[in-house]
Amino acid sequence: MQVLYPRCCGIDIHKASITACVLVAEGKSKERYRLRCGTMTRDLLALADWLMGFGVTHVAMESTGVYWKPIWNVLEGRFELLLVNAQHFKAVPGRKTDVKDCEWLAELLQHGLVRSSFVPPTLVRDLRDLNRNRAILVQQRATVSNRIEKVLEDANIKLGVVASHVLGQSGRTMLHAMSTGEEDIDKLAEMAKAKLRKKIPELRVALFGKMRDHHRFLLRQWLSQLESVEKQIAEFDLEIDRRNEPFQQTVDRLITIPGVDRITASGLVAEIGTNMAQFPSAQHLASWAGLCPGNNESAGKRLSGKTRKGNPWLRRVLCQAAWAASHTKGTYLSAQYHRLAARRGKKRAIIGIAHSILVIAYYLIARGEEYRDKGGDYFDRINCEGLKRYLIRRLEHLGHSVKLEPVPSEA
Repeated sequence: MQVLYPRCCGIDIHKASITACVLVAEGKSKERYRLRCGTMTRDLLALADWLMGFGVTHVAMESTGVYWKPIWNVLEGRFELLLVNAQHFKAVPGRKTDVKDCEWLAELLQHGLVRSSFVPPTLVRDLRDLNRNRAILVQQRATVSNRIEKVLEDANIKLGVVASHVLGQSGRTMLHAMSTGEEDIDKLAEMAKAKLRKKIPELRVALFGKMRDHHRFLLRQWLSQLESVEKQIAEFDLEIDRRNEPFQQTVDRLITIPGVDRITASGLVAEIGTNMAQFPSAQHLASWAGLCPGNNESAGKRLSGKTRKGNPWLRRVLCQAAWAASHTKGTYLSAQYHRLAARRGKKRAIIGIAHSILVIAYYLIARGEEYRDKGGDYFDRINCEGLKRYLIRRLEHLGHSVKLEPVPSEA
């Protein structure tokens, strides 16, 4: 087979140790050099010097959890790095050792038989970490909110039946008062604000329960944790806004898409970057994200076409944007959602809209343009005659005779 990289290296990565194999091809001869070392920064710097000594140009490493990141940080800029999905290369059964793994990876790399995973630049990686950690904090906030409601139910406090948002301004004031020992129902009900004051009689009934010191202790703990998480989310928002400054033009363009807000746009930039040259087409990007049907065919039969896992963080951001876009009025994405939901169901429709948003984002970033909506009546306009026939058949089925007359155009 043709040798593309005469001097290359494959690295098998673990938490505490790595095994490297350097292949040097000169003419018809091929030599192997192996090294096993630790993963401390001093060991990795020595590994880099060892590789430089052989004149290595390309290094492939297996994407093992987060353990590849320290090696990548040290070797980045000194070698052409490839991060390889472990599913894309398989060791020969019965020969599974660390040495054999790195040798096999180096062999595949030398002949150009491995594909590199997408690793964005440092600025985008930092923004990605911020957005992902913020998403984790939002999940924690939802978990704590649910626990607070469970405590209230255990104490026979039915605040959630009367107030649409238990942790709103009025609800929090009442919860803090109850956690500090306030038992007067009238005083608690009078803490209602704005529209909730119209429901003071219902609040008196809902706040009559069996609150014990045990419940007050739990409320204090969960409210304290909720405020702490919300403070962290606010700090993350400020830091994300600061890190978005180099990509502000891209974020502003993405916000023009229906359903995409500032957080969603920042998440898109963090997950796919701003250089669309790394994806050959919008279809390749959708496949990488796991937002297109899978290929599973055997003996001429089309089997399950479920979507692959792809990037779960990007998928989450896009599905949230798709759900928001489905509730907009007079937009192309909203019309597409209702068209798909009627035939395929709401869940498949959300995935379809998420795919459309990703394709739109690809072209907005690649071309540097703003989004131009096709309108909520787009599907009606592309098939006017078919829509006329459909509506006429529906009316005739109901027993009506239909005669269409064009409306004269205004002068």
